[in-house]
Amino acid sequence: MSQKKIAFIGTGMMGSSIVKHLLKAGFEVTVYNRTKEKANPLIELGALWADTPALASENKDIIFTMVGFPKDVEDVYFGEKGIFQRAKVGAIVVDMTTSQPSLAKKIYEAAKDKGINSLDAPVSGGDIGARNGTLSIMVGGDEEVYKEMLPIFELFGSNIVYHGEAGAGQHAKMCNQLLVTTNIIGVCECIAYGMKAGLDLDKVLQSVSTGAASSWSLTNLGPRILKGDLDPGFYIKHFIKDMKIALEEAEKMELDLPGLKLAKEMYETLLEKGYGEYGTQALIKYYHI
Repeated sequence: MSQKKIAFIGTGMMGSSIVKHLLKAGFEVTVYNRTKEKANPLIELGALWADTPALASENKDIIFTMVGFPKDVEDVYFGEKGIFQRAKVGAIVVDMTTSQPSLAKKIYEAAKDKGINSLDAPVSGGDIGARNGTLSIMVGGDEEVYKEMLPIFELFGSNIVYHGEAGAGQHAKMCNQLLVTTNIIGVCECIAYGMKAGLDLDKVLQSVSTGAASSWSLTNLGPRILKGDLDPGFYIKHFIKDMKIALEEAEKMELDLPGLKLAKEMYETLLEKGYGEYGTQALIKYYHI
């Protein structure tokens, strides 16, 4: 597998960590990012640079994408300088962006017409999981392609699950985001209440983090909140995008999700106040403490 040539499009906070794992495993990796400066540390580690997604994809065996919004996914696959302009027959494209299930299906069908294999494989675990190689990866597409990619996914993921046909990975990621949205509300309200009650918040987290209330958000974001660390492991602006996708999909299924609606309203309030570039734990600011 290490002889396969890889392109990675979107070297942001999480993408850059994944590329490092691929380089460490001995792969030749060509990268593209809208802002080249963000890719410079990877180039210094041995990654190659391409000026467009199309050029990055040329003669590559595997092409990963991890960008911001569905419109960005559309552009890097279908645009004039996009992947499908140069990707070779037999290549595998893997979109790791959290995006629309319908777009995953569109990419799958377009890839199939070109003799290209496609997987949607969004991830969970944030910047910490990406750095540590412990991401949860939710995969949709053809199972035989998933099995072929599994050894590579295992380089940066520790919980890798095949969910079914194209779009299934994105639906699974929506389930993940639904849990995260209301969970982070609980974490922030726990801290806000404990602070108002005059408790030692470190001791509060110690007490509640191993019982029925334990969660990834509590363990990883709770301590950040106490330190005043609101730097992004995952941007609020991207989280709102995910919530909008989930609500759109729920509406199609005639499913009402009041918890998700509340979380979206709360985060949109923070977005209006300029917190879009902060991490999701910045929800604590909603409580004015």
